[in-house]
Amino acid sequence: MTEKEVDLSRIKEGLSDLEKAYVSQQDRVLDPSLIDKTLLERMPRPTGWRMLVLPYKGKGRTVGGVYLPDSVVEEANVSTVVGYVLKQGVLAYGDKEKFPDGPWCKEKDWVIFPRYAGARFRIEGGEVRILNDDEVLATIQDPEDILSF
Repeated sequence: MTEKEVDLSRIKEGLSDLEKAYVSQQDRVLDPSLIDKTLLERMPRPTGWRMLVLPYKGKGRTVGGVYLPDSVVEEANVSTVVGYVLKQGVLAYGDKEKFPDGPWCKEKDWVIFPRYAGARFRIEGGEVRILNDDEVLATIQDPEDILSF
């Protein structure tokens, strides 16, 4: 074998091992180890001072009963300013100098945040965001009270 020739048998063995590491989508969806866990338990736990927020999607239809196209609902979801706090990191609102009056919100609160704040990622059924604790602008009682989302 010359310097330019490559032993492909070792590469093929490596690819075979790599292929074994992947499971089909059907196998992943039916993973029995996840059956006992709730959806909330399966969501990522934010680290540090971050929080996991589920953006409010709205009702998907107008007050008059006209259904909105999925593209309109999706666009509103990306630019929404209202969300539900699902989880908080262990350091969220722990800085007493920055938050002398205590936490601005807690888990299970509806909050308002800047329109394009946070890191977005998709999960089964929608999108969630991870926000920093100081990105919360206000808490609200009902997301329907905010007319522009």
